[in-house]
Amino acid sequence: MYAIPLGDDGSELRPLEPWQAEEFLAHVDRGREFIGQYNALPDIVTDLESSRAFLQAYAEKTATDTGRLYGIRVDGELVGAVVFRRMDVAQGTAEAGCWLEPAAVGKGLVTRAVRLIIDWAVRERGIHRVEWWVASGNEPSIAVARRLGMTKDGVLRESYLYRGKRHDEEIWSVLAADWRTGEQAS
Repeated sequence: MYAIPLGDDGSELRPLEPWQAEEFLAHVDRGREFIGQYNALPDIVTDLESSRAFLQAYAEKTATDTGRLYGIRVDGELVGAVVFRRMDVAQGTAEAGCWLEPAAVGKGLVTRAVRLIIDWAVRERGIHRVEWWVASGNEPSIAVARRLGMTKDGVLRESYLYRGKRHDEEIWSVLAADWRTGEQAS
């Protein structure tokens, strides 16, 4: 299996696969409350069977070129992930996302990892537009979009029902031409 270094701090990006379900579940358990503030992953991955099913769904997305899932590791330990929740190569669009355990926050891991996957999507897969959907209250995720030079396209008011409460969602994006030239707007 390949690994892509994210820096000289022992961090790297690697694909996550169904055979890693036990490790993935342990990772979700370590960050369950923190990750679950804005991300439904902890409600989906609750046991070994659901962990394997989640990873299998992304293996199928990878096989059909409709999504990807990559683990963020520090010194070999899984501490988070970046994802293309959806990818439509024919339309040239993709939606990126992420999560981290609390111990991995504030180290620039997500920004570095998302930068890598966006670069791959634009340069290798020909994606024209990468989107970043985020709850308006999720300031750390909004900060990632800003650091990546994304443009805030708008707000979908009360569009996301999560754990019984409606949340506004912001949509941020970067276009391939801006990404390639490093002239992303913010």
